Amino acid sequence: MTNQTILANARLILAGEVIRGALTIKDGLIADIAQGAAVPNGAVDLGGDYLAPGLVELHTDNLERHLSPRPKVDWPYRAAIMAHDRELAGCGITTVYDAIRVGSILSGGGKRYGKYARLMADEILAMRAAGHLRISHHLHLRAEICSETLAAELAEFSQDDRIGIVSMMDHTPGQRQFSDIAKFETYVRGKHNFSAEDFRGYVDFLSALQAEYGTAHEAATVAAASRLGAVLASHDDTTADQVATSHAHGVSLAEFPTSVAAADACHSRGIATIMGAPNLIRGGSHSGNVAAADFAARDRLDILSSDYVPASLLLAAVRLGLIWDDLARGIGTVTKTPARAVGLTDRGTIHSGQRADLVVFSLLGDTAMVQQTYSAGRRVF
Repeated sequence: MTNQTILANARLILAGEVIRGALTIKDGLIADIAQGAAVPNGAVDLGGDYLAPGLVELHTDNLERHLSPRPKVDWPYRAAIMAHDRELAGCGITTVYDAIRVGSILSGGGKRYGKYARLMADEILAMRAAGHLRISHHLHLRAEICSETLAAELAEFSQDDRIGIVSMMDHTPGQRQFSDIAKFETYVRGKHNFSAEDFRGYVDFLSALQAEYGTAHEAATVAAASRLGAVLASHDDTTADQVATSHAHGVSLAEFPTSVAAADACHSRGIATIMGAPNLIRGGSHSGNVAAADFAARDRLDILSSDYVPASLLLAAVRLGLIWDDLARGIGTVTKTPARAVGLTDRGTIHSGQRADLVVFSLLGDTAMVQQTYSAGRRVF
């Protein structure tokens, strides 16, 4: 029996325009689009609310927040995944690339980071296969260059895991995101309750790690992305030279470049730029780097990521629509553009034949409020 739902009297956000109309879902796909405010018998009357494609999130640290809800508190993997999944559904996100750190620090030198990537990936894949998750989950390996175990942990993954993204992340203090050591000190000491002496020792330890493993780990990350068939991303590129190196490695996504020079270099080389939605909403970077709004004004912002606040993704897309005076374009930064950047062609736009991943929202001023979320035609919020 055909399963059909009609969502009517909505403002449909299409790829290049917003129209009043109705949308028919059949067997998990968008079957038809009709213009006008009519509400057919049996249809769901959306009362003029906006109807957009479900949001596509390429980089979020939200799962890690559920894994460690307080400092030194570990939460069970399945419970964390479930809570993360439900939270994203409530934010209108229907496709997520769960960012899992690969590369650990097991020895001395201050803050240790234990290994967890393989076990976490196994749990996500098992829950996905069993149908326990409300939205579409994919894997994103965050390869931490400044670590001790990166190469060995990357080797634990194969093409069977269907890794979508591998990103190169180098959080060595004094460069990239943490070029300003003073801001890095404020961040680390506040997070880990380090003394000034502890902090100095931590910086020396990380710098030594990068010196010992950096070159080998960068090469291992590039090789792993190729072996796994994953999109390769850079992280926190700051200079044109760093972008040139990223491009030479085959990077097609630049996550959170920290300067206008880096964004310009990405643009000239055809590398899509991802910026944090919280940065746009807050009016600046929490690390003291470039503001996302500056990139938007220069036409250097291609994709938004919720980063550490899932609810920020739709809020920021609407804010971009206001900045550009083009709501469809703003929504595109969290739907079609990220979907195509990772090779997903079955979602991200509203047209017949696409997967019925959808979000219904209203506006309170410029604040978007999610009313309903559909994943493959099934209401999940």
